[in-house]
Amino acid sequence: MAHDTEIALQITGLNCAGCAGRAERALAGVAGVTSASVNLATAKGQVSASSDLPLSDLTEALVRAGYPAAQSTVTLQIEGLSCASCVGRVEAALRAVPGVLAADVNLAAERAEVTYLTGATRGADLARAATAAGYPARLRGQGMDEAAEDSQRKADEIRSLGREVLIAAALALPVFVIEMGGHMIPGVHLWVMDVIGHQQSYYLQFLLTTLVLIGPGLQFYRKGFPALLRGAPDMNSLVALGTAAAYVFSVISTFLPQILPQGTANVYYEAAAVIVVLILTGRYLEARAKGRTGAAIKALIGLQPKTALVVSGGEAVETAVDDIAPGDLIRLRPGERVAVDGEVVSGTSYLDESMITGEPVPVQKSSGDPVTAGTINGNGPLEFRATKVGGETVLAQIIRMVEQAQGAKLPVQGMVDRITLWFVPAVMAVAALTVLVWAVFGPSPALPFALVAGVSVLIIACPCAMGLATPTSIMVGIGRAAQMGILFRKGDALQRLEEVRVVALDKTGTLTEGRPALRDVICADGVTREEVLRLVAAAEASSEHPIARALVAAAGKGIPEAESVEAIPGFGLKARVEGREVLIGAARLMQREGVEITALDGQAKALAARGETVFFAALDGQAAALISVADPVKEGSAEAIRALHAEGLKVAMISGDGAATAHAVAADLGIDLVVADCLPGDKVAALEKLRADHGALAFVGDGINDAPALAAADVGLAIGTGTDVAIEAADVVLVSGDLRGVVNALTASRATLRNIRQNLFWAFGYNVLLVPVAAGVLYPFGGPMLSPVLAAGAMACSSVFVLSNALRLYGLKPAMGKATAVAGAAGPVGGKEVTA
Repeated sequence: MAHDTEIALQITGLNCAGCAGRAERALAGVAGVTSASVNLATAKGQVSASSDLPLSDLTEALVRAGYPAAQSTVTLQIEGLSCASCVGRVEAALRAVPGVLAADVNLAAERAEVTYLTGATRGADLARAATAAGYPARLRGQGMDEAAEDSQRKADEIRSLGREVLIAAALALPVFVIEMGGHMIPGVHLWVMDVIGHQQSYYLQFLLTTLVLIGPGLQFYRKGFPALLRGAPDMNSLVALGTAAAYVFSVISTFLPQILPQGTANVYYEAAAVIVVLILTGRYLEARAKGRTGAAIKALIGLQPKTALVVSGGEAVETAVDDIAPGDLIRLRPGERVAVDGEVVSGTSYLDESMITGEPVPVQKSSGDPVTAGTINGNGPLEFRATKVGGETVLAQIIRMVEQAQGAKLPVQGMVDRITLWFVPAVMAVAALTVLVWAVFGPSPALPFALVAGVSVLIIACPCAMGLATPTSIMVGIGRAAQMGILFRKGDALQRLEEVRVVALDKTGTLTEGRPALRDVICADGVTREEVLRLVAAAEASSEHPIARALVAAAGKGIPEAESVEAIPGFGLKARVEGREVLIGAARLMQREGVEITALDGQAKALAARGETVFFAALDGQAAALISVADPVKEGSAEAIRALHAEGLKVAMISGDGAATAHAVAADLGIDLVVADCLPGDKVAALEKLRADHGALAFVGDGINDAPALAAADVGLAIGTGTDVAIEAADVVLVSGDLRGVVNALTASRATLRNIRQNLFWAFGYNVLLVPVAAGVLYPFGGPMLSPVLAAGAMACSSVFVLSNALRLYGLKPAMGKATAVAGAAGPVGGKEVTA
């Protein structure tokens, strides 16, 4: 029977005693809760409930009441993770801590992301829980120093493993030559018998193997046997049991052969020693490969300089980036990287922002313009005021976003986790059964056959490959996507994006530039384009309307000053410029003022049918010109839509524009489905209908009014040049603002999921096929008995294969568009994706 447990919650939205009472009643009404109290002053709730009550029941009750429980997330760095079984046990230990809502452990990154009820537990308690389970853990910060520390730790681990491999190999080589050399070169056996002697060779093998096992191999016993005693065996336990069995049998054969059945006193020192060498070699290669999975993060970290010139008292002093505070004045010399986000105070220069935006053209910066950490200054000196430092810079947020996405678990991983949690105990059971069957039914002498088969089963099983299959592909795939200018804010968007069948696009700011530009000026007889634009721009110069701005920009320099300007609401405006009367507005203004526009009317209707905004200009009471403006389609939009069609996807456009304009743009770009006259609140309903008609749906938008639709879509993709609200609501951010990024995101998603399936097929297929072979099922049919040494080699190769296959994703190229990228390492432009 479940006993009661105490649960503390931090509750949000409490404004009065009535709120506290409602929240308390919501908690008390949950089945399994024996008592509940809410303190308004501290905004804390205290619940006594059955220990088997799911925390989600409490959090959902508070959400329904309108007072959601505050949640916190902490990242732990976990040591000692060697296989998928370890992952399951750490997750189980963390989820057992009161207040924990979710715990996801990433084997490749050696990190745990834990979400818990704020106030119910602490990060230190979670670290202690993982450590008590046998996997030392520490709290991990989110700064760049933490990532640099991780990189150094992995480098130290690789060096240490390399040293252990060399020592173990040097000690194991003579053992292997003495015992197995005669099988390959007949003369070696005679030489060993003549020079060393039969029994003396056993003593030498015993000495060298013992040094291997108590030296480089001791780690397997230190971790494996305690895990076995805790009832939570892992990969180390399999290796420890297998090598110990071979070693102990060999020691008995060497020193007490008389206690063994006649003809069974054989030694297997070479198996124990070489297994350790091969497993360590596999782990060394694995560590090197795992180190490379974080290359994208390392490249991003490398974008921020360590120091900057801070101006104080007229002097520029070189200062560590960590010591820069908001408001500091920083001097940026030509060719230097920007250290922190800021705003230019003085100077003019061009900055290369390609590593952040993906745009290869340098951007001019002068007083008042923002600068971003990691970008590179051109030839001009600048001084700027720091606005965001440390973890608040755009670069730091990108690093955090990529790290969090890399640590995500895809839905496909759930099945793998359930299997691998029981994998090692199952292998041990199969090994025990193998020994029993060989001992009872095997040919004489049965004991050596049973020992070889049992050890081979223990050694060949590889939960490492099963555990690494998904997280390594996710880490490399998401890291590579970041280098292509695609930031997956949520890792599971990788899998959901692959399932999308229709892509819905916002029009303004997504398909188009989001600002009108002059398209056509059709002049009446005797009037020049330059004259009309100059006078019209003078009349519009004082207006902030986007169309007015477009006309002023098109007129260029030398615009005269208007003598008078009169706005006519609903019609247009009237102005006097250089003594001439200027009228600008719709056809109804011309009709009201008696201006004849019949000659231009037919062309006006043709331009309006193309989705352009049309108006007339008159000078001194005579029709002078027909002017049209339109929101220009972004470069690459048409190309992106063609590519989406080629991928078998339908493309829809959702726009607040009138039907004529929306359909004109859609026809021009080849869009399949159009929803026009759509208010912000209508977009979600439009998405629901599209999903019902066509299946899983992605939505691409950029504005504040797109945030609900981005959140409601199966996958929301935000244009990176859009608003912060839109980006926060999205699953994926296209940093450059180029719609071709949607195609590249789809390419990254499909390539990564394909890579995961390849890894899972290999990892599961390897174990399903080779564990029975190791058990000796082929022997009765004339097949071979698998040597434990070969089993160790196969096991080591399995993990290395999975990691190497995941690393192929670094060769992924953008399907289209620019390859210049966040980390500046995206490879050649415009190539097709590699097969991955």
